[in-house]
Amino acid sequence: MKRTGPTFAIHAMLVVAALLTLAPLLWMVSASFMPTGDANHFPPPLVPAHPTLAHYLDLFTRLNLGRNFLNSLFVTSITTVISLLLNAMAGYAFAKLKFRGRDAIFQSMLGALVIPTQVGMLPLFLLLQRLGLVNTMAGVMVPYLCSVFGIFMVRQYALSIPDDLLDAARIDGASERQIFFRVVLPLLSPILAVQAAYNFLSTWNDFLWPLIVLSDARRFTLPVAIASLVGEHVQDTELMMAGAVVTVLPVILLFLALQRFYIEGVTMGSTKG
Repeated sequence: MKRTGPTFAIHAMLVVAALLTLAPLLWMVSASFMPTGDANHFPPPLVPAHPTLAHYLDLFTRLNLGRNFLNSLFVTSITTVISLLLNAMAGYAFAKLKFRGRDAIFQSMLGALVIPTQVGMLPLFLLLQRLGLVNTMAGVMVPYLCSVFGIFMVRQYALSIPDDLLDAARIDGASERQIFFRVVLPLLSPILAVQAAYNFLSTWNDFLWPLIVLSDARRFTLPVAIASLVGEHVQDTELMMAGAVVTVLPVILLFLALQRFYIEGVTMGSTKG
């Protein structure tokens, strides 16, 4: 009984913190259904007096945001699948396969984690320019196809796979390719689910790199397309909120779908090594 008071106070503070965190998102959703101009009143209304879907219809008809939505979905889906495969193969190799210079190469890769991403954008852009990939969807995808952090996460998780299991598969005549796809890959599913959510989220929300590499509005990803509307529709707060909802909703739904795997992967992966 003595713990009731402190426990209640802690829970109350957590609820207040959660409400403060969610308040801007909830108002964003509410404002997206308000008629034009209502969100600019002071104090701003919390709920729409006359809900409307006009702003969502404008986004996908008059402003043709559906093309940009599909661009983002295409880039994010392709890069997430490829990055999961490449990160899984590289992480498993660094964890379980023995080859000359393995540890030195891995440590050198980890050194790249301290280099800010923005520093590498200029040389990467110049390289893509020489390859003719500027203003192409392939050019947008290149930075997301593999990551040092992703390889590190898989490697730490793969260290927990028993060597005896792999040796038994080799004794049974399985090739290294069969071992990876039939034995290792299923065991890596929790950490790959974490990476799927993380990669999808970071790629979907990335604004800077698509802005740099793309010049054709028809190829813009969703964040860049939404930002380009600010100058033309700066006073249309409700329209901008509708665009923000369209941008945020897919990643929220993906996280909710993968939440169990995400938590399992993070908690288990944190103890590996």
